[in-house]
Amino acid sequence: MAPWARTENNMAISSTRDQLNFARTSFERPAPGAAVAAAAAIGMLVLVGHVDAQTAPAGPGHANPTAIDQSRTQPATTLRAAIEAAWERQPENRAASLRRDAAQAQRRVATGWTPEPLALEASTRTDRLTRNNGAREYEVGVAVPLWLPNERSRAQAVAESELSAIDSRVAAARWRAAGAVREAWWALQSARQDVKAARTRLAAAQALSADVSRRLRAGDLARADQNQAEGAVASAQAEVATSMAAEAAAAQGLRSLTGMAAAADMQPSAEAEPIAAAGVAADHPAVREIADKVETLRRSLALAQVQRRANPELTLLTTRDRGAAGESYGQTITLGVRIPFGSYDRSRAKSATAAADLAEVEAALVLEQQRLTAELEASRARVAAARSALQAAERRAQLARETKVFIDKSFRAGETDLPGRLRVDLEAAEAERQAARASVELSHAISQWRQALGLMPD
Repeated sequence: MAPWARTENNMAISSTRDQLNFARTSFERPAPGAAVAAAAAIGMLVLVGHVDAQTAPAGPGHANPTAIDQSRTQPATTLRAAIEAAWERQPENRAASLRRDAAQAQRRVATGWTPEPLALEASTRTDRLTRNNGAREYEVGVAVPLWLPNERSRAQAVAESELSAIDSRVAAARWRAAGAVREAWWALQSARQDVKAARTRLAAAQALSADVSRRLRAGDLARADQNQAEGAVASAQAEVATSMAAEAAAAQGLRSLTGMAAAADMQPSAEAEPIAAAGVAADHPAVREIADKVETLRRSLALAQVQRRANPELTLLTTRDRGAAGESYGQTITLGVRIPFGSYDRSRAKSATAAADLAEVEAALVLEQQRLTAELEASRARVAAARSALQAAERRAQLARETKVFIDKSFRAGETDLPGRLRVDLEAAEAERQAARASVELSHAISQWRQALGLMPD
């Protein structure tokens, strides 16, 4: 080993030995600032533990929103899975458990023996700063708030109604999220059908262009025919690009709701057609949400009508006092009641506000029922119209396919010119695209019908 290396090693060993000796000396004979250093070290450990607790994975009851977004890596292939993914991202879903906890806590308050927590009272009296004769008095007591007549039962009714309203609010939010996902889902399905039809047209145009090129080399067709065939290919390519852009926009619209990329193998199967209903059901999520709100406000109005004054208080005090120095202490017990006077204007304002809120929500319930009824009738009419349009589109596509076969044979035999062949091909491609779109539109209309009925995907 080189001399300079041995020197450095000896210095390192000596430095380590000195540090150990210093640590042992510090342990045996604490320095004056050792307590401060130890307190600082403990504080650092507590701070690190607090940071670790904040960065640790959240428990099942308080899921981390980022973890929820990153947990779903597999794209949804069904409408039901897409709705479930979108619902996990909704603010109402993430706050539902906390709102239930708050409502249950409010219900426990309403079932308590007192409307407010008990209060401790303590006071002392002395003449030390005046005559200083040794007079002393010590008083300790407790104040117990009391329920007003019928206040406790009506507060319990309000708490139960609010707890039920949370469930209906969550169900309505889930229903609205399902409606948004349904629209985005079928918009993407329609865009993908357009892409499929455009690619089919492009393949047919390319095959025709190749056939025209072969016949041009054989001298059967003119150069103008080749230009027309290549123009048809360019038009089909432009249609493919346009339809792919529309598909990308629709896919992003669905992704913004579900947080996942659209699956390539999405199942475009239609939902089951519902049974025709005479009107909007009472358990419809939107109706139930407003109806529960009406019930909550009605019970709140009943509660406000009995809360015409502040809550009275029952006071229990014990007093220990003496009149002068040298006297023995005496002890007394005081039982008192505090009854606040009522204020007509204050209670009237509270009752009037509750009545106004109730009238507003009752009117909103009637309007919502009318709107849902109109939407239900419109969706039923859309299904009937979409079914008729699908039958007509399928008939048109069948006739266009048959005509295309005839014209293709005629063109190969030289009996039909190229413009006529291109016109028939375009007509057949448009008929196929319309038939595919009509099939998606029927599925979309059925989905809208189920949405208007308040039904979720099976």
